[in-house]
Amino acid sequence: MTIEHITTLGDLKKTKYLSKSIKDELRQNLIYKIQHKQNTFEGVHGYENTVIPELERAILSRHNINLLGLRGQAKTRLARLMLNLLDEYIPVVKGSEVNDDPLNPISRYATELIQQQGDKTPIYWMHRSERFAEKLATPDVTVADIIGDVDPIKAANLKLSYADDRVIHYGMIPRANRCIFVINELPDLQARIQVALFNILQEGDIQIRGFKLRLPLDMQFVFTANPEDYTNRGSIVTPLKDRIGSQILTHYPEDIETAKLITEQEAQLDSRQASVVNVPELAKDLLEQIVFEARDSEYIDAKSGVSARLSITAYQNLLSSAERRTLFTGDEKTAVRMSDFMGIIPAITGKVELVYEGEQEGADVVAFSLIGKAIKALYPEFFPAIEKLERQDEDTPYDAIVSWFFNHSEGFELVDELDDSSYKALLDRIAPLEDLLQKYQPKAAKIERYFVKEFVLWGLAEYKKLSKYRYSDSIQFKDPYGSFINDL
Repeated sequence: MTIEHITTLGDLKKTKYLSKSIKDELRQNLIYKIQHKQNTFEGVHGYENTVIPELERAILSRHNINLLGLRGQAKTRLARLMLNLLDEYIPVVKGSEVNDDPLNPISRYATELIQQQGDKTPIYWMHRSERFAEKLATPDVTVADIIGDVDPIKAANLKLSYADDRVIHYGMIPRANRCIFVINELPDLQARIQVALFNILQEGDIQIRGFKLRLPLDMQFVFTANPEDYTNRGSIVTPLKDRIGSQILTHYPEDIETAKLITEQEAQLDSRQASVVNVPELAKDLLEQIVFEARDSEYIDAKSGVSARLSITAYQNLLSSAERRTLFTGDEKTAVRMSDFMGIIPAITGKVELVYEGEQEGADVVAFSLIGKAIKALYPEFFPAIEKLERQDEDTPYDAIVSWFFNHSEGFELVDELDDSSYKALLDRIAPLEDLLQKYQPKAAKIERYFVKEFVLWGLAEYKKLSKYRYSDSIQFKDPYGSFINDL
């Protein structure tokens, strides 16, 4: 018999359906997935050997969970993915405010309905997608919001006295019975509200305006918190922490490859962008390295964290910069250029919290410095390292390039909105650049070679071999000394 035909309590009993708690559901379905080598948290990368094993152990232990980590570390994503570990459908007493199990009702409404109608009690089947409730903890949250209160309008309409428990209006938590309930930013919840969660987590009874209701709510609680919230905005009260079974620390991606995987998965590009703009692998590496540099920067508040959303929005801006150029030039296709990284500045400045020294420098200056540090960090992986101190009589792989700029003292300017053919022709003028690529990056794809050439120029500028000037619509490179000598 399919669930479409099971519409009453009597039909349900004939199927020999057995009630089980939500924690047992999660546990049994997780066991099945692990035994059958299935991915339990699809789309979450970088946690395979750290967070996910700890989360699986917590679920197997039937624990309520606190995910502790900085912003942008997929805490809410993990909680939402736990839905996939629930049974696809569960039976619920029709009309119940608290998702009563027909075989184990807890509310007065469901109990009386079953007493009156017996096996004819109507039921419906709730899909697991409906079994997720989420509340952002803010200082204005009240006990009435999350647990419940007396409803005077209901009392008037039903002509009930306030002594009758049918005048109660249930809050979010009772209404999320048999569901996963997530409270985000738990330390922001006022201490008195946190205290109201004690009995729900442990004993299962709640008290609303003098009504002491024995409601053994069946719930999986997942809390999220930023570790710095313990000192900045509030704290998790100790007795509540004691009632949370497992506390799991999340973290940012530990390597560029994982970070790239997350960014490309989450960026959700427009189909036109994806087809028109080519993004060299080096550009992807550089973008992620910028985020890594931001997390280590002395100008950025490490306690606040640098969210993975920075790399996602920066990636979107990067492609949009290249796409916008094609709209001006009429090119059907293009590739990302180094100058397009100027377009990610708004994504950086809007996503980082600066310390005092950073505020003094200015958000734009800090963003530019992050790009420069990322270039310096990646440069030795592709080309010979540039030493700060070199012997005057010692040849370097970059002498020919520097000499070219010395002989072209008027400088070399790349306009941001230059069409592709003009852009390539300009870079081809610097013949020593091609020689350098042939020697050290001979396998670079044709479509990526011009990005790599421009990357070399930016790298030489960062190491003070060339001077780089940023104008409103272009970037100019010069020999740092040649123009001065020629003027003399």
